[in-house]
Amino acid sequence: MHDGERIIRADIFLTIIFGATAAYAAIDFSTAAQWVGAVTAMSLFTIGVFTFLWSYWLAIQRSRVDEIYATQLYLLFGPAIPKPVKRTLWLTLLAQIAIATITTFARLDGPDGNPGSSLAVGFLVPMLGFGFNGLWAVTHGTFAPRSGTVRVTTSAGEIGQNADHG
Repeated sequence: MHDGERIIRADIFLTIIFGATAAYAAIDFSTAAQWVGAVTAMSLFTIGVFTFLWSYWLAIQRSRVDEIYATQLYLLFGPAIPKPVKRTLWLTLLAQIAIATITTFARLDGPDGNPGSSLAVGFLVPMLGFGFNGLWAVTHGTFAPRSGTVRVTTSAGEIGQNADHG
């Protein structure tokens, strides 16, 4: 299994974990269940932020030689990403959004009857999907070379002849 497959499998696995814990929290809705759901959602959000920033840093480095757009990187638009990969990563992102929406609206009020629920924290989880999209795209996507770049090469003699100029 190569790194690209690991990224996809991690995204799928963590989405399943989110679905299971969010469903448990929505169905049981006890304090313990809500804590499990909220801690899982916050952990996945943290992983998502980390992978998003990591992919962004890698994209900045790679953009020196390749044309990379944010829509290609995080939304997977364009020909840089193979269709099967694009489909899988989109479906996991869509699943994260759907799970967050369904579980949040399943319990609009907290256990004490006040409006608002800890299940709304699940809306942060799609950051995980965007992070994995970016990480896969920047490490395995096939982007066009940057246009209009000029590579300058100099010989040691050219540099040495200007040494006395400071």
